[in-house]
Amino acid sequence: MIKIIGIDPGLSSTGVGIVKGRGLKVQEYAFGSINTSKSNTLPERLNHIFSKLNSLLTDEKPDLMVIEDVFSLEKYPKSGINLGKVTGVILLSACHANIPVIEVAVREVKHVLTGNGNASKEQLELTVRRLLSLVERIKPFHASDAIALALLGLFRYKKEKMPGNNGSDCKV
Repeated sequence: MIKIIGIDPGLSSTGVGIVKGRGLKVQEYAFGSINTSKSNTLPERLNHIFSKLNSLLTDEKPDLMVIEDVFSLEKYPKSGINLGKVTGVILLSACHANIPVIEVAVREVKHVLTGNGNASKEQLELTVRRLLSLVERIKPFHASDAIALALLGLFRYKKEKMPGNNGSDCKV
């Protein structure tokens, strides 16, 4: 049995999804989000994400973290920069917990789970619900995206091929 944590980075809401199982069989799962307030400074918000994620990684001890790769929309370059900062603290948190990390493009996750790399967030959420036999919608979308990442990691997991398998690349 392995445990995978999926992370959908976001400054306002970082989605978190955890699955435990083997191959295509999911035994347990959980999802949620780490939220920050716009009234706090950027360093305070990043620290909040870092602290909450550190606690979660300490408690859950996942075998692998799958994180959505950073992207930027041409219309909103500043959000891409902030997304990079959030991703940085998430990667640092994984490093501190000695957890191997794989970064995956959102189109790849959508393609693997729905068969369509251009699937909408709604289509991806519906697919995740079907895979988990859930009736109620997964909210927010950051949480369903995160659990989709975790499912992808579970479906692809091969211990001998994981990054950092011969010890951590991060020395704290």
